[in-house]
Amino acid sequence: MERIRQAWWRWRTGKQGASPGLSERLLAYYPGAVMLLDEEGVVLEVNPEFERHAGYPAEQLLRRRAVILDADPLHGGFARALEHCLTSRQPWQGVLLCRRADGALRHQTTMIQPIQSPPDASLRLLVMQYDVTGMRERELRDRQLLARLESTVAQLPAAIFRLHQAAEKLEFLYASDGIRALTGLAPEQVMDDADSLFGLLVKGERQALEVGLAQSAVGLSPCQQALCLDLPAGERWLELRARPQRRRDGSTLWDGVLVDITEHKLRERQVERLVGTDMLTGALNRRAFFEQVAALQARARRQGQAMPLAMLDLDRFKVLNDTYGHAAGDLALQAFAATCRECLRPYDLFARIGGEEFAALLVDASLDDARAILERLREAVAAMVLEVEGADIRFTVSLGLAVLEPEANLESVLGDADRALYRAKREGRNRICGPKGGEAGAGGGDPR
Repeated sequence: MERIRQAWWRWRTGKQGASPGLSERLLAYYPGAVMLLDEEGVVLEVNPEFERHAGYPAEQLLRRRAVILDADPLHGGFARALEHCLTSRQPWQGVLLCRRADGALRHQTTMIQPIQSPPDASLRLLVMQYDVTGMRERELRDRQLLARLESTVAQLPAAIFRLHQAAEKLEFLYASDGIRALTGLAPEQVMDDADSLFGLLVKGERQALEVGLAQSAVGLSPCQQALCLDLPAGERWLELRARPQRRRDGSTLWDGVLVDITEHKLRERQVERLVGTDMLTGALNRRAFFEQVAALQARARRQGQAMPLAMLDLDRFKVLNDTYGHAAGDLALQAFAATCRECLRPYDLFARIGGEEFAALLVDASLDDARAILERLREAVAAMVLEVEGADIRFTVSLGLAVLEPEANLESVLGDADRALYRAKREGRNRICGPKGGEAGAGGGDPR
């Protein structure tokens, strides 16, 4: 800027010398309008290209105030910018909306530099303008396009994101406003701290996500991961779908979307319950019982715990069916299953293995605890009375108890429980038989 001031002074005083230098050429060929103003903002001189860029012939503007170029000569930004420079003696730079001689409005990037050279001379203002209307129009179009895009993204029933991983640290470079509807978190909150979102994942989900992202990053393959979040309103399932790309610094970017799949998961669970449930009694069926016992046994192996396992069989059920009919038999099975669920704890497993045979796995219970729970169950069944076509029906249950060790085979232990059950039948029914010859309850000695 100092070179320009000196060059302007030489140009104005006619002391340019025989060969113009770079500064003089810049002033002569500057691709915009250049003006020299006095302390009143009156135009004293303009550069040779002024008319082509500003639209005013030099003679039309000389000795007139420069604010005539302003879109609003009385209240526009040009007058305020000049006032700033005259008052503060400091440069000003910005974009002004100016009006050409033909009335066209143009955006001009403007620099105003106070000049007082030599020091005792009157203050002058050097004004340089460059037309940026095209850039401003493109910027406006881009902003409008971005606004429409953001509005569209905000209406999506999902959240758009860009996830970055470097040195095992995950951070969101972008998250759309859809994240608010999905999680209750503001996009800014998620971008400031990724753990504000990942910290909501239920136990084990964070590790599963990290494994999925690691596999995606290694092979640059798409990542698709179901995530379960623990929110104040309850569990919410989201599906993360993203495509990775490797950056030059070796880090990984994922561009993707988070979609709410809670309803799908609930339906899936409902189907699983239906598939794994005995339709008559609502108890687990044999397949579901074996699957869930396997999962509990894996945990028991880690903790070194054994679990009591019982087989239950309604006494003289064939006689009941033959006497009162299969409808009464079905009613008895339903009532029996309901009573068992009331007596067992919510986290115990209860299944119909076949016919009138049922199984129960008592979780986190000692053998003595199991005996007490099953004895309560036996007494509750014996106290039941069903009214069928004016007749009162009573029945009892026999139970065989075994212990499922952490490394034991479930089929084998079910066999142990079944043998204990038949011993209870032989010894009089309506009783519990199990390990160490343990026995509870009382009953008659009729054959089965």
